[in-house]
Amino acid sequence: MKNIYLIILLVLFVAVSSYAQPSAQKDSVFACGVCGGSCDNISYDKPGICAHCNMPLVKISLADFKSRLNAKPVTIAFYLQDNVVVLDFAGPLEVFTTAGFNVFTVSKTYKPIRSSTVLFVTPDYTIQDAPKSDILVVFGGPTQPTTDDPEVMAWIKAQTSQDQYIMSVCTGAFILGKAGVLDGLTATTFHTAIDDLAKACPKTKVLANTRFVDNGKVITTAGISAGIDGALHLVEKLRGRAYAEDVAKTIEYDKWVPGQGLIVQAGK
Repeated sequence: MKNIYLIILLVLFVAVSSYAQPSAQKDSVFACGVCGGSCDNISYDKPGICAHCNMPLVKISLADFKSRLNAKPVTIAFYLQDNVVVLDFAGPLEVFTTAGFNVFTVSKTYKPIRSSTVLFVTPDYTIQDAPKSDILVVFGGPTQPTTDDPEVMAWIKAQTSQDQYIMSVCTGAFILGKAGVLDGLTATTFHTAIDDLAKACPKTKVLANTRFVDNGKVITTAGISAGIDGALHLVEKLRGRAYAEDVAKTIEYDKWVPGQGLIVQAGK
């Protein structure tokens, strides 16, 4: 009789264990690594290759996948001027578009912008018709023509007066400094321009040897490739570290060290 009871208990144990196993598996799903496409929002129940972008599927928590689905769209305005440094804007562009953000370019006119090399960029909008954005980013190269232009600076100041994120790459910090955005904050810029920025912005604490400085809503980065670090940091602020790490893996940027910059204020 005891043996019968033991057999019944064993059967019940196996049945309960078998029932519980699928529930545990629901804590995670498989999805493609972040690529910025619509397939970022497709989940699978087993590993494999994404049928849309051919990226390997990775296992992520159900909570992280739900965060992807519920993420608020992000629109970013890149203000570009003649002789802008290509990697200054191309690096962050790759980061933000891979993250699924909507990026558009703005300049004073629709005239094609010649970068510091041979690349020409035709802006999407001018300062007269550019739509509202969640983030404004300005970049390096010769910035004096921008800072000396009252129309452009009026537009920059109008954007920075809104409740949005503002980011500069390299000597783009001089544009934010002229607009008064850096007053009372800590900032950085291209390594050879540190002293000049400190002179131009006496109300700003300017730091050398710093990949980026995050003041909460205002982020400045050092030169050229540091813009990629600043962009990934901003993605992390908006989407979380796991998402930003997926973006870094997708663009094969293995130099990013989360938190490597100076975070003066962790506000979001």
